[in-house]
Amino acid sequence: QVQLVESGGGLVQDGGSLRLSCVASGSGFSRYSMAWFRRAPGKEREFVAAMSRNNGHSYYADSVKGRFTISRDNAKNTVYLQMTSLQPEDTAVYYCAADSRIIVGLIRSASQYDYWGQGTQVTVSS
Repeated sequence: QVQLVESGGGLVQDGGSLRLSCVASGSGFSRYSMAWFRRAPGKEREFVAAMSRNNGHSYYADSVKGRFTISRDNAKNTVYLQMTSLQPEDTAVYYCAADSRIIVGLIRSASQYDYWGQGTQVTVSS
């Protein structure tokens, strides 16, 4: 069982940066693949970034590639999402997700994740 708590959201201007954090409680954090998803107003939840527990590789949505970076600190049970060059289209609630059994081929699929945080709001003003 894992509990996830996100933080770091807020209001930022177009072109600004934010770093989101997600702290996991429980043991065995290194065994979990970790991901970030987001839900914008009136839209469905979408994949943002993930880091596989299997191969340590990172995966990104095309819309954020080159601007966002996912990283993790297993000693702190924390996964981060560094967001740069933020755009108004990045405005959304950002959710952290974890799963210990997900395979790389499904790492972008929200339905594959068993554990979710409560979300943190990111608002980018133009």
